[in-house]
Order: sequence, then C-alpha cells, then structure tokens
Amino acid sequence: MLNIVTFKKKPFVNDDSASHVCGRNKWAFSFSLPDLKSIKRNTEGMGWSYLGFCLRDDTSLPALHFHHGGSTALLECLKKYIPLIESTHDNRVLLVSYNSKALSQSFENLFEDNALGLVHKFKKDPYVTTLGSFSKVTNYILDAFRSPDVMPQQRPASEMDINESIPGLEINHQEEPGFEVITRIDIGERPDIQRGEPVSAEKWSMNMNPEGKILNPDNLKKIIFKGGLCQAVRKEAWKFLLGYFPWHSTREERKPLQKRKTDEYFRMKLQWKSVSEEQEQRNTRLKEYKSLIEKDVNRTDRTNTFYEGQDNPGLILLHDILMTYCMYDFDLGYVQGMSDLLSPILYVMENEVDGFWCFVHCNFEEQMQGMKTELVQLSTLLKLLDLGFWNYLESQESGYLYFCFRWLLIRFKRELTFQDTLRLWEVLWTGLPCQNFHLLICCAILDSEKQKIMENHYGFSEILKHINELSLKLDVEEMLCKAEAIYCQMMKCKVKWYTSMYLSTAGRNLGQVSLLHTPNNNPSKTKNNNKLVIFNLRLFVGH
Repeated sequence: MLNIVTFKKKPFVNDDSASHVCGRNKWAFSFSLPDLKSIKRNTEGMGWSYLGFCLRDDTSLPALHFHHGGSTALLECLKKYIPLIESTHDNRVLLVSYNSKALSQSFENLFEDNALGLVHKFKKDPYVTTLGSFSKVTNYILDAFRSPDVMPQQRPASEMDINESIPGLEINHQEEPGFEVITRIDIGERPDIQRGEPVSAEKWSMNMNPEGKILNPDNLKKIIFKGGLCQAVRKEAWKFLLGYFPWHSTREERKPLQKRKTDEYFRMKLQWKSVSEEQEQRNTRLKEYKSLIEKDVNRTDRTNTFYEGQDNPGLILLHDILMTYCMYDFDLGYVQGMSDLLSPILYVMENEVDGFWCFVHCNFEEQMQGMKTELVQLSTLLKLLDLGFWNYLESQESGYLYFCFRWLLIRFKRELTFQDTLRLWEVLWTGLPCQNFHLLICCAILDSEKQKIMENHYGFSEILKHINELSLKLDVEEMLCKAEAIYCQMMKCKVKWYTSMYLSTAGRNLGQVSLLHTPNNNPSKTKNNNKLVIFNLRLFVGH
C-alpha cells in the first residue's frame, strides 16, 4: 500500500500548484494527485527512463530521471489512486481521466423515478452540469474527483523527506531510489459487541430532574447509542438529539423557545403562501422548487399510514414544511432527498413546527457539503480496513464506492424498514462513538457482502445491482454491532489510530493521519514503543 512518495530532483521555482520546500529538503517538491493532468514518458530505447508531470493549470514540472529503473513500478503505484489512459495523439503521454461511467450509473440508481431529468442532465456534461435541483450535491461529489478550488493544505518542510531518525519507521526501499513505500500495520482482531435495550419512558423520566432538565446528557447519549429509544419518548428525545432543545434547559425555559420558533416558522410560511400565481410565474426558482416538492411528496413513504391515501394531512404537512424550508434557505432550496429525511422526523413529531425545526437542526446543507469528502474518506477507510476487498472493487471500477452514495445522502433510509430507520438515526444523532460513525456502518455492510461479491466475481454492473437489491434486507442491529466492533478494533489495535480524518467533522480538513505505536501505553518500556508513522493521505483525499 502506497502511503508516502517523495521525489528528489533539481531545484525548481514554480507557482503554488506544486510546493517546493526550502531548507534541509530543498530538492523535494510535491503536488496533490487530483491536480495532475498528464504524465509524459520518454521514447522507448532512448537511454534511461524519465517521467514528466503536467498539472491541471498547465504547469510543467521537471522530469524525474530513473537511472536504475523503477518508472514502471511508480506508474503502477499511481494507477491505484488515479485512472491513467494513453493519449490517442501521443502514446508517450498518459492522461488522468476520471471515470464518469460509475458515477453516472450510481446516480441512475439513486431513486426509482428518474423523470426529473437528473441523469439526462448529468450525462450531457458530467463535469460541468449542476444537475438542476441536485446541483449542490453533484458539485460536491464531482469536486472530489477534479481539481479543488481551494489549494491543498501544505505539509511542513520537516515532513517532506522521510525522516530516518524516527525510531521504528518501517520503510520498504525499492530498487528505484526515487520513491519509498511505508507499509501499514495490521489492526488486529474484531471484538464481539452486544446491543442494549431501548430507553423506556420510565428510564427517560429518571434522567430528568423535577424542572425537566436532563441530569447527565453524556451518559444518556451513551444509553441511547447502545439501545435506541422506545416510540413513547422519541417525540421529546429527538428534540434534544437534533439540537432543537438545549440539553441543559428546563421545561419552563423551553416554553418561550417554542413560542418564538412557532412565530418564526409561520412568518416564513406566509412568505410563500402569499405569493400570487402571477408572481410565481416570474420567480423561476420558487416555481421549480414547488414542482419538485410536489412530485417527491407524492411518492414519499406512501405505504406508511401517516402518509397513505389521497389528500392525507401528513402529505400536506410534508409539502408545507419543505416549501417553508425554501424560504429558510432559498439558496439551497429543495434538493432531491430532503423529503426522505423529513418524513421520519415529521412522523415522530406529529407537529408541523416541531418537525420543521428538527429538520433544520438535522443540517441538510452541511451534510451536502460533506458528501464529496465522505465518499473519498469511505474509500480510504475501506482500503485501510480491508485492502484485499478494496483492491477487488478497484479492479472492477468500483474503488470510489459510488454505489454507496445513496447510503450517505439519505442515511440508509432506502435500505432499511421505516422503524429500523428511526432506530439508526437516533443512534447516529448521539454523535457516538465518533461523529462519522455512518462511514463505519457503510464498512460494516460492505464487510457482510464482501464474500458474496468476490466469490461470484461480480463486475461493476453486478456490484451495483447487488448493493441496490439490499434494500429492506438489512438488519439494523447487526449493522450497528459490526460497525461498533470495527470502531473498537481500530481503537484497541497496537497502533494508536488518530481517526479524526475519517471519524470526525473537523478531520475533513486534514491531509494526513498519524499512527502512534505505544504497546501497553508505556512508551518507556522499549525503544520500539515510540514509533511515529505519518501517512500522507493526500494521495487519496486530495487535500
């Protein structure tokens, strides 16, 4: 597994597309792989091999010369992380060409009804089209595989070279001196995990004082994480979990909050309610949002008694909340998938105002902004947990895990029964054991399906079909047990994982992860206990 690559060469002055470090390591330069446009090879038979790198901003970096061979091995390593195809105009040139086929087919299978033209627009121009009302989601995903607008976070000069003074650093020195590979350490066995019982109404009351203040929010979250909530307490508990009610507020303090939020909601609702037909015709975006909402509402959870039948009050509330959300955040407006996220919340709240504010605190926009990072992080996480399976998926053009997009977008709602969705979401909202626990749930599902996928030699289409056919066949308790077991496995392995890269929101801006080897938590026992390994994950994430 390729974790760090450093190139040593002549000094070179250039713009910010590639970083050139002064001082001890003045011969090194680096660039983020998503910035790479092409690689030029020398003509066969013309002396030793060399490779020239051209970035997307047309910056040409000095050629790397391989006097003792190794250029082919380097290219093979790079192909694990970026797709390289031979130019039709010059067979010496390898072009970076990200595969839009996989992403396109995944979008086609996101939702049953493609009548909104989502896929048609995407296929028309997969790199530029914003996909209508799905624009923000799509842009975040596409940006993950294109040159980012924001320049990557630069590494300190002290990290540009592999520091041989670090004790215990495991380095494979290849025949080619131009690059070095640091191997990772096995994460060990996976523990058995048991789930608990749902929090009952009696237990919920025991965690409140007479004024209605939660006594120990952190402990209560742990109990909810292990067992979820019974239906009787969800209406109240979800308001805390979603941030609508402050955890340390009293019953009396919450009353004026609800009054204030009720007034604010109906002011926003009046904005779109008072728009005349003539005004609506001139407001293209509002008209488009309304059309999309009406179509999606009419096909959301219609088998649930809360939404079934024509002119159902639940459908009217679902429609009105989504229209009001367009007033709350007109820039984002309505995005396909919102109705799926709102439906369970409204079902539990049974109240228009409470349903709206819980939905707002669910923070759909922040979730969309994280989508492009989450797919790449999920691929990287799976690679660290199960390199063999990741390599198989990569060989079948599925290494980017596009087929998991729907899982992440609507948090497994199409994969689980309605009641199981309620259980999963309340567990995720605790933020335990880490903020991005849903990525480990993805890994848990893939781990369960790995054997069938590999033994049947599924290709790209078969993998996509198999994953989509998991809908309503997954066991939420089994998923949660396995995901928690994977987390514990990572935390208890000999190498101490700083997993913020994958498992916390803050880690989205990081470009590297440190693994600290401290057996028995006693670094003084042996010189091998002080191992520090820096993994340059910029190769995968593009930060």
